[in-house]
Amino acid sequence: MLVLSCLLALAAVVMYFVARAQNSFRLRLGAGAALLGSLLFGIASTVYVVSAYEVGVPVTFGKVGTPMTSGMHLKSPFTDVTPFSTRPVDLNLSDKDVVEVRSSQGGVMYTEVTVKWAVTPDKAAELYRLAGSEEAIQQRLVYPDSREIVRNVFARYTSEQGYASAREEINAEIGKLIKERLAPRGIDITAVNLRNVKPSDALQKQIDRKIQQKEATERAVEATRTAEEEAKRRKIEAEGIARANEILNDSLTDKVLLNQCIDAYREAAKENPVYAVPCGSGNGTPVIVDGSRRN
Repeated sequence: MLVLSCLLALAAVVMYFVARAQNSFRLRLGAGAALLGSLLFGIASTVYVVSAYEVGVPVTFGKVGTPMTSGMHLKSPFTDVTPFSTRPVDLNLSDKDVVEVRSSQGGVMYTEVTVKWAVTPDKAAELYRLAGSEEAIQQRLVYPDSREIVRNVFARYTSEQGYASAREEINAEIGKLIKERLAPRGIDITAVNLRNVKPSDALQKQIDRKIQQKEATERAVEATRTAEEEAKRRKIEAEGIARANEILNDSLTDKVLLNQCIDAYREAAKENPVYAVPCGSGNGTPVIVDGSRRN
């Protein structure tokens, strides 16, 4: 605007002298309009309005000034103002920017991460010196540091922890480290979202083999446990039978056996008149049971 103001002022002077020489009212009117335009553009070049949710960094002849907050500000016509948004910006590490990481076991995984960041207004001047623009801040600072930290964190965990059991812990650690790295530079990390972790094809095959081995081991353990339980059951059953036989043997004396034998043949003699009962050890006199007597 300053250049335009100077050009209009020069045009006003030229038109004035030409109008004076030619005594032209129209040229004088044009010179006045050019002069008024020059004044308006000159005033506009000294005023700068910072929009809401923005911060402006003034630079005068290469010297960086104090950041401007939202509102209207007066400045030198020779001062350029670079705006920075203070709203959160999404950095999506996905698709062609997906992060390739390695676990502590060497397994390769592909990680998609979203990093939400924003400029800290008080440190906008420092960010201008480091990067120069909002786009450059993301490409030179947020992007490389985020990728580096994601790789370093995953390298401390196993493959199984990386894609399954410890994802929340890994997400929290990545967010903490990125925030600590970028906060001193004037970048506020508002959120980090570990959206997806996909094993490589080679790692997926290893995972499948491990799952199959685990299932086979579990089946073998279950079979062993079942066999042990069956062996215990049979042992207890055999011990019970042996104990019962032992008790029976202790209770069956020769006299008891002789009486039981006589009773048995007495019942049999009810059908046949007389039996010679071979009870006992066989060395004594046989007992004759008369079956003709009815009780």
